[in-house]
Amino acid sequence: MTAGPVSAASFAAVCALTPAGPARFTGSIDPVWTVGPKVHGGTLQAGCAAAARAWLTRQLPAAAALQPLAISTNFLGAPEPREVTYAVTIRKTGRQICLVDVELSQDGRTCVLATVTLGRLGEQAPAYQAPHPAMPVAPPAEATERMAEAAPGSVVHFAAELDIRLERTSAAFCTGARSEPVVRLWARPSPADAADPDVALLFASMLADVSPPAVFNLGYAGWAPTVQLTTYLRRRPVPGWFRVISSVIAVTGGTFDEDHLVLDASGALVSQSRQLGLLPKS
Repeated sequence: MTAGPVSAASFAAVCALTPAGPARFTGSIDPVWTVGPKVHGGTLQAGCAAAARAWLTRQLPAAAALQPLAISTNFLGAPEPREVTYAVTIRKTGRQICLVDVELSQDGRTCVLATVTLGRLGEQAPAYQAPHPAMPVAPPAEATERMAEAAPGSVVHFAAELDIRLERTSAAFCTGARSEPVVRLWARPSPADAADPDVALLFASMLADVSPPAVFNLGYAGWAPTVQLTTYLRRRPVPGWFRVISSVIAVTGGTFDEDHLVLDASGALVSQSRQLGLLPKS
């Protein structure tokens, strides 16, 4: 997906795969892509999507224009931040839609199972897009704080590499306060990652899991592992800041849902997700 050498800590490195036999690739995940000791779920999902597309286009050159539209991922265990293996199975090929399964493993242990639906991204202006909470195109300095310098920055290690700005009024948990379970933030990739259209698209998918858990605003704190994550990709992003809105609808039975909306600098919806997470035990 990329040409030439890339930094091990870049998002392009997550998407850079090495063939390792029929329908198999290896990839390397740098420790920067961790939350606490665990590899970030959205990063693992993006790697699976990269593997699905890589093998599909090798087997079906006519599918070269197809991109991930939906990625449905179940997390069985947490791999270490180092080399992982992707085993790919093509389930369906068609002129409009292809379906590919990906199994991410490490040391012979299956860690992630993903089903990737590939098709053609939207290229025209959206025919309809629901209204979303108003956010400035770029983060206003007086109302935001770099995630790396806020409370989550001590455990969200990629916050030191990426420019992520939390809206202070929506991140009440950073000061020990409580508020509605909605978190708003801005993020942008490195210039090199933004310059590669395929990497920029998968970066947008990763951002659909980038927010600190919005249940933190309800007083929950601690590790909140994702059980299942489904992400939709709508269109390629334009360069500039992404705006991310994370919200929770229900907390029940020891679990919570969390939705992400990811808008590009034009205001278009580029990715969205819903995940099922386990409530922190603390």
